[in-house]
Amino acid sequence: MALISTIRKNSALIVVLIALGLLGFIIQDMMGGQSSIFGSIQPSIGKINGQKVDLNEFNRTESILYAGSTGDIYARRSALWDYFVEKALIDQEAAKLGIGVSKNELIDLQFGPEPSPIIMQRFMDQTTGQLNREQLNSLKQQISTNTLPATARSYWAIQEQEILKDRMQTKLINMVSKGLYTPTWVAEMSQKESATMMELSFARIPFDAVDNAEVSVSDEDYTNYLKENPGLFKYDEEARKIGLVTFEVKPTKADSLAQRDKIVGLINDWRQAANDTVFVEQNLGTIDGAYVKREGLLQFADSIFNLPIGGIFGPYVEGNAYRAVKLLDRKVIPDSVKSRHILIRPDAVTPLAVVKTRLDSIKNVIETGKATFADMALRFGTDGTATTGGDLGYTALGGMVKPYNDLIFFQAEQGKLYTVETQFGAHLVEVTGKKVTSNASGVRVAYIGEVIKPSKETENSRFEEAQRFLNANNKDVETLLAAAKKVKGLVQETSAAVNANEFFLGSLGSGQQPREIIRWAFGAQKGQVAPDIYTFTDATEFYTNKYVLAGLKAVLGPGRATADQVKEDIEAAVINRKKGELIAEKLKGKGVKAAAAQYSVKVDTLRNIRFNQAFLPNNVGSEPRLNAYAFKLKQGQTSQPFIGTNGVYVVNALSISTPNSSTDLNQLKTTLSGNTRAQISNRFMPAFRKSAKISDKRSKYF
Repeated sequence: MALISTIRKNSALIVVLIALGLLGFIIQDMMGGQSSIFGSIQPSIGKINGQKVDLNEFNRTESILYAGSTGDIYARRSALWDYFVEKALIDQEAAKLGIGVSKNELIDLQFGPEPSPIIMQRFMDQTTGQLNREQLNSLKQQISTNTLPATARSYWAIQEQEILKDRMQTKLINMVSKGLYTPTWVAEMSQKESATMMELSFARIPFDAVDNAEVSVSDEDYTNYLKENPGLFKYDEEARKIGLVTFEVKPTKADSLAQRDKIVGLINDWRQAANDTVFVEQNLGTIDGAYVKREGLLQFADSIFNLPIGGIFGPYVEGNAYRAVKLLDRKVIPDSVKSRHILIRPDAVTPLAVVKTRLDSIKNVIETGKATFADMALRFGTDGTATTGGDLGYTALGGMVKPYNDLIFFQAEQGKLYTVETQFGAHLVEVTGKKVTSNASGVRVAYIGEVIKPSKETENSRFEEAQRFLNANNKDVETLLAAAKKVKGLVQETSAAVNANEFFLGSLGSGQQPREIIRWAFGAQKGQVAPDIYTFTDATEFYTNKYVLAGLKAVLGPGRATADQVKEDIEAAVINRKKGELIAEKLKGKGVKAAAAQYSVKVDTLRNIRFNQAFLPNNVGSEPRLNAYAFKLKQGQTSQPFIGTNGVYVVNALSISTPNSSTDLNQLKTTLSGNTRAQISNRFMPAFRKSAKISDKRSKYF
């Protein structure tokens, strides 16, 4: 009663609050969503120099281009984003310069004598390696008569934009390329660098000649290393380093024995099975129409090959599974078979069902004697054998694609007609000859198997271990990683720096779970441990193969990282540098032989070395400091010890030769310019992107 009385006393206030609440819902509805009373509000996943990338358009393009795709969804979205960015940049620059593609040019790029590389790639005949003009002309006809299916029409519209982007990009690259030249002084310097050759002796003292305990590294050493290498660890956008602890889920002995027992039980049933094909298919095994020779059996070849027909061998372990094999048949296999065929390829106009019906009609015409095989091959064949009666000559076992190979070697009788489908289309086939010289037998076998994997009990037990570990060590990421080092069997690592849109994470690879960890990290505080345990699934057998704990190790950028942020990344290099300083100090004033003797290393020689030589022989590899120090020496002079990439060096210039060069400077300038132009295609877009203002908000949605 007291509550009702209170409500009555404050009824006016309650009415106002209800009204305000309703008004809030109305305003939210007016302003929210993708449209409002003030106009359309389309969600954007980013901007390229102020130009928005619409989320709906991005999703629509993805659904059209990747319909039915089973690839990595994050990889394809990344590739699609790159396309949107590049297209926007190309369109913007082309508009500034007045570059475009006319309607006639676009048509020519799609159907003309020299089509776009995109058309060449997507409409290439896999058999001949040439453009499939028949298919392309068929599509052109459908486009002109407006009979192209809706899905194909949408795909073609996007493809046209790809062609436009590619063409305008080519024009821009050509403009840049035409503007490049090599000054005379550059050619002269290059000529000198290439002509001057040196023979030198050297001693290399590896860093591990000094024990880690002999050097001490301070925070200042880390800071100085970064100052001297300013190009390292510079981030254009915010990044994260993530600490990871992995609990691998492996089958126990009990799991393995249970799976072996299952195969044993299946073997007993298999012996009594009335139909091997049905039994194998019901038990997810494999059965093949092909016959294999003894050498074609990967394991236990003698045991399997010597089985009686109907005999079973197993269980045995192959890879990560228990298997059993049954010998179904045995017969002599021809060494080679001669055949002829009529190949008809399906396309957008003629689907496979129509092609098969057409082949059945052709088969009937030949069998009734109304036409010869050669006549029908000439009339209907679509490959190079059409003019030779479809003749493929003799082929050895395995010389054709598997369906065709299995038909002519193991199933077809000579002189009869058969149809078979392959990756190239549908074939009408006749075997016209067989050669049997070795009388080698082949066997037809069937397999059943059971993958050795963790049971649900094992998965649950490992999850509980991970949960207890997380509960006990979730104070911060350093505590988590330190505790993991003390537990045998746990894998702990710190990822490389990843940005907000990354989908690849260290040893975990790519996919949904790595992406979820990265998404979590970009909403977490430094040091925080994720409250969830991330479950990873075997991509083939779909069982849980690991549980992962994660913590945010570092927040980086934008800008240059501090020594504290990347200490783990540069630790080995800084320690080697300190070792190098110690070694160099001990070698001061010593020659090559003395330096080698002091550290028990050999004296080595390099001959005909050029200053601009990127890789040096004798297992030296890339050592730019060696080139720099050596070519400052005069003949007979010995360098001071210096720190290289792979150790400390002392170098002696044995001889220096500068033969008179007969190189034509004009020809050299042309060559150097050509070399530079050849790199433009690879460097053009990265340079464009670096100078652009790109706002990437994909992580908000994906």
